[in-house]
Amino acid sequence: MSLSTYGLQHIKKEIEHLSNEQLAALCLRLVRYKKENKELLAYLLFEANDEQAFVDRIKAEVGFMFSQLPSQSYLAAKAIRKILRVIGKYTKFIGSKTAEIDLLLSFCYDYLQYTDRKLSYKPLRLILTRQLEKIRNLIGKLHEDLQFDYTQDYNLLHLEAEKKFPWLYRNDFQL
Repeated sequence: MSLSTYGLQHIKKEIEHLSNEQLAALCLRLVRYKKENKELLAYLLFEANDEQAFVDRIKAEVGFMFSQLPSQSYLAAKAIRKILRVIGKYTKFIGSKTAEIDLLLSFCYDYLQYTDRKLSYKPLRLILTRQLEKIRNLIGKLHEDLQFDYTQDYNLLHLEAEKKFPWLYRNDFQL
């Protein structure tokens, strides 16, 4: 015997028939089982009305995490991947491409500030190059006016990265 899985449309129709008390009870029960559900509900209830302040707090948290980066390359790569997971989780909560680009640009600037310029550990280098590619792809999905603004920010970031890291080439990531 297997459990039936229902699609989003079925669940939405069923939720519309519930009373406010039943809906509140379901939400509280859902929140009890997963930490991420609790964080998402807390964001939607308390933080969603001021997205920019939330993004600024995430940037501050990421900056603090970068300041605690270990000196060994392997451990630094693990810590940076953890930072990226935090950014990914919060961008999923926000659901905005512009906020995601802001957070990734901030991540890259922090990466430039806190990582060693004689970086020979390939996984650390790949983290930066993947984030640059991701930013470039996200900018391409924005409205033209926003694309222009973020393209300038991206190109400035890329110039700074090229100055700091000799292994980064302009033609690979230029917009």
